Amino acid sequence: MSESHQDIRDAVRALCAEFPPEYHRKVDAERGYPDAFVEALTKAGWMAALIPEEYGGSGLGLTEASVIMEEINRSGGNSGACHGQMYNMGTLLRHGSDAQKQKYLPRIAAGELRLQSMGVTEPTTGTDTTKIKTKAEKRGDKYVINGQKVWISRVQHSDLMILLARTTPLADVTKKSRGMSIFIVDLRDAIGNGLEVKPIPNMVNHETNELFFDNLEIPAENLIGEEGMGFKYILDGLNAERALIAAECIGDGYWFIEKVTEYAKTREVFGRPIGQNQGVQFPIAEAHIEIEAANLMRFEACRLFDAGEPCGAQANMAKYLAAKASWEAANACIQFHGGFGFAAEYDVERKFRETRLYQVAPISTNLILSYVAEHVLGLPRSF
Repeated sequence: MSESHQDIRDAVRALCAEFPPEYHRKVDAERGYPDAFVEALTKAGWMAALIPEEYGGSGLGLTEASVIMEEINRSGGNSGACHGQMYNMGTLLRHGSDAQKQKYLPRIAAGELRLQSMGVTEPTTGTDTTKIKTKAEKRGDKYVINGQKVWISRVQHSDLMILLARTTPLADVTKKSRGMSIFIVDLRDAIGNGLEVKPIPNMVNHETNELFFDNLEIPAENLIGEEGMGFKYILDGLNAERALIAAECIGDGYWFIEKVTEYAKTREVFGRPIGQNQGVQFPIAEAHIEIEAANLMRFEACRLFDAGEPCGAQANMAKYLAAKASWEAANACIQFHGGFGFAAEYDVERKFRETRLYQVAPISTNLILSYVAEHVLGLPRSF
């Protein structure tokens, strides 16, 4: 670990300490959004970590961004409220025009705009992204959007959204990954003017929504990169997303391990600390080992991403390992806390719910296994 990484850790931990468990517990109980916390992260410059210095950002890499996300979760918070700005940034940074970067990046870096949302998933296609039905039809100097998206997070707390839509019908392309395009949608103009947002209540205090597009008009200049190449562009954001989610799960995992280890040392039953029993020790130790291993894969995925090298396999494997490890740590933590693990005041049940999400999203464990089987091991495609 470099000295700069430790500096980042220390600074993020200090900021997180200003928002104790009671703060996150209250936000969760009220099904609210941690506005004060996200605002503090923004003012401190952490949400502009990936933006180049010429646009007012810190010019850091995905490695450093992952450390920021990890520390938020390790401190008891939930990066899911704000991590979209990190991984969405890659699409704009790598494929946006100079004019788009000049228009948006300085204002994002200054905290005047939030780029927290990405519109990809649809109710009838799920992870089969090439089958999306939301379409964008060019009419003069505008694109007209029609369709539907689901599980689109942070729309209500974002100013901008990255949107994937078909500009060429699937039947008319020679390769199914072609014909999709990426757009920047200004949510402030769109909502109520062709875009309807319906919140989806869910198990976690995670703001996510169903979106309905009905002749939404957006300027043609909001197209990112070349028309029809959006699927290729979005992969940058998805690889970054998986590496960052891995880091968050690692942060969760360390939180659970530290919480249950301390409890097991002090909780006495039958005249001895429960942590003296191997039946308690071994699941905790096993989870810790798996978190450490996942941590190494996270840094490898980030290293490759920052070097501009292919990292799909490493990003997927990092997400798989970290999500699995954090879930095992969560299970050990709630199990050995007994009834107290279900009490809100211990925060275990909240973190337990939060980390469970990553067995399913943003890509399920089975899809990762399919990816590795096909693209790493060379086995026949299973779907």
